[in-house]
Amino acid sequence: MAETLISPGVLARENDTSFITQQPVTVGAAIIGPTVKGPVELPTVVTSYSDFVNTFGDVLTSGSDTYSYFTSIAAYNYFANGGDTLLVARVVSGSYTPATSSNIDNNVTSIPGEYATTTFQFSDVNETGSYRAVAFEVGNNVYYLAGANYNYINNSNDSYYFDVNGTLNWSLNAWGTALADAINNQTFELDTYISASWDGVDTLVISGSAPGTTYNDINLYTQGYVGWPLTSMTGPVATTAGGTTGVTANTFILETLSEGVIMNSDSTVDANGALASGSANNIRFQITNANTASGTFSLIIRRGDDVTNNPTVLETWTNLSLDPLSPNYLAKVIGDYTLSYNPSTNQIEVIGDYPNNSKYVRVKQINYLTPNYFDNSGIAKPEYTDYIPVNTNGAFGAAIGNVMGGAHFYDEIVSANNTQGVTGDSYDNMIDLLSNKDDYQFNALFTPGLFNDIHTGKISNIITNTQDRGDSIFVVDLVLYGSSVNAVSSQANSRDTSYAAAYWPWCQIQDPGTGKNVWVPASTLIAGVYAYNDRVSEPWFAPAGINRGGLSRVLRAEQKLNQSSRDTLYDNKVNPIATFPSQGVVVYGQKTLQTKASALDRVNVRRLLIALKSYISQVANNLVFEQNTISTRNNFLAQVNPYLESVQQRQGLYAFKVVMDESNNTPDVIDKNQLVGQIYLQPTKTAEFIYLDFNVTPTGATFPV
Repeated sequence: MAETLISPGVLARENDTSFITQQPVTVGAAIIGPTVKGPVELPTVVTSYSDFVNTFGDVLTSGSDTYSYFTSIAAYNYFANGGDTLLVARVVSGSYTPATSSNIDNNVTSIPGEYATTTFQFSDVNETGSYRAVAFEVGNNVYYLAGANYNYINNSNDSYYFDVNGTLNWSLNAWGTALADAINNQTFELDTYISASWDGVDTLVISGSAPGTTYNDINLYTQGYVGWPLTSMTGPVATTAGGTTGVTANTFILETLSEGVIMNSDSTVDANGALASGSANNIRFQITNANTASGTFSLIIRRGDDVTNNPTVLETWTNLSLDPLSPNYLAKVIGDYTLSYNPSTNQIEVIGDYPNNSKYVRVKQINYLTPNYFDNSGIAKPEYTDYIPVNTNGAFGAAIGNVMGGAHFYDEIVSANNTQGVTGDSYDNMIDLLSNKDDYQFNALFTPGLFNDIHTGKISNIITNTQDRGDSIFVVDLVLYGSSVNAVSSQANSRDTSYAAAYWPWCQIQDPGTGKNVWVPASTLIAGVYAYNDRVSEPWFAPAGINRGGLSRVLRAEQKLNQSSRDTLYDNKVNPIATFPSQGVVVYGQKTLQTKASALDRVNVRRLLIALKSYISQVANNLVFEQNTISTRNNFLAQVNPYLESVQQRQGLYAFKVVMDESNNTPDVIDKNQLVGQIYLQPTKTAEFIYLDFNVTPTGATFPV
């Protein structure tokens, strides 16, 4: 009930103005670089390091050694220090394709098997003809047949005697007919392999007793005198060939979302059900619970290195159907989108009807559909029951794409054409794609593996895109391993932007994937520094110093910078990574690459602006096409002012003012369909240079008040 005064008195009322301001939609960092596996040139969001490893892998084998990409190391440091989301754009060198599933059988034979066949002509046989005995060689067994009174055969266990219409009747037709009958005699073992017929003229036609390759390569030998061994007989005078095994229908085809030969697991299976080429990086599949009565089945995606008796299940999809009218239709549940980058439009193009819900596979093709699987009585239609896949296990194969031979990793990178097995040009498509701020949102970009001294054009493109976006900062690696302070300074002075920052030197860490001590450029570590800074404070705090810039995982820096070196670097806009005896390795600077002195020559101020612009832009987006009235302006102010007040309370601003009223929205402005707001900010500054004066005074002196 509303509180009101009916009669004279005093009413004490409460007004709660402490509502928590709605926070902006937060975004994380983005990284472009090679990975062990995963979708190629399709930026993908991961939310933890385990999610990253499942999607993109961690350790690769090149030659006879193991390595980790800088991309993986940066992702590890980012999530280990509190990062929330990471947008990963995988790049590769050369052509890469996904792997496809092995045959998923049903009870339909799509291609019938062929019978093995051969023929033998008897046109030169007469009453004293030379073909009075034949032998069939089946594998390691030999079967002898003797006609008329020529009934002595060496190997009686593999022999058979047949009559040719009397002892001396060797007419061609009698001989051919009797021989065919002998081969087909059900009491004789040879009929389990072949059958024969006589054409009544001069040709004996022989075929396998069933379709298949089993009955290929059966040899026929002849001899005019019975009793000689096979090696003494003539031939082989005919050999069966052409037998093929029938092909069972492939119900549907799955395709991996990840690309490259690493996804191929289609190989021999040992006694325990393990795949010879199965690994933690690839997958296999299993069809279970196939039920023709209900027309459903289950699909299990398993890790490639598991065994049948102890499967490692990654995903389970139950009650799937081949009925396109069913809510559990296979393509609808799993997804069938095929995505690819189109450089001509700088967009990801989509082919297919259903978004991919599986993290590992998509449906490439369905060969047998079962629309309206049941009749009006609820009984499965017999013409569809054979379409349901049978319970089976399978793997994936036919993918192409592998690591460049002789790939250079870590501190061995010396060329723009071989940086972790990819070329600088491999980055171009993703550099262009991530310029699209409508589709891809992030607040910091990292490209470990690109260096300003050897990838100048690539770095220029990234900086241009970052400035045009205006919603992120780019952390650039300036030089290769082994460079000098002067070389680093020179590279930094070739850039002038507040949207990029550089750190140096390289650092040695323990590779989280291989366990080896390796050298990495600073950007692989700074992603973690930014994440930690935002977790314990705010983006507008300096990601530097002992409190927020410590690099606890670093074993040592490439150079132990003295004060003079740190001064030189900082004067030239490079943030030193310093080494202190008691604190260890620490990021000891927070300058951007902007040359002119202003508030924006500091990382914390640039990141403050990024955060504020992100939130205020989100508020403004909701006002587009709204009425340009006082109510709309007040709606904007009611959201922006409290947010800026909260930033001020959290030490991001000294002062601010937001103007959106009649003073800047005059009738002339309104008539142009414009809504104008002006935001004035006084960012807080960090204490980077601390002066402490120690004044020694004589005894009895008075300290100043």
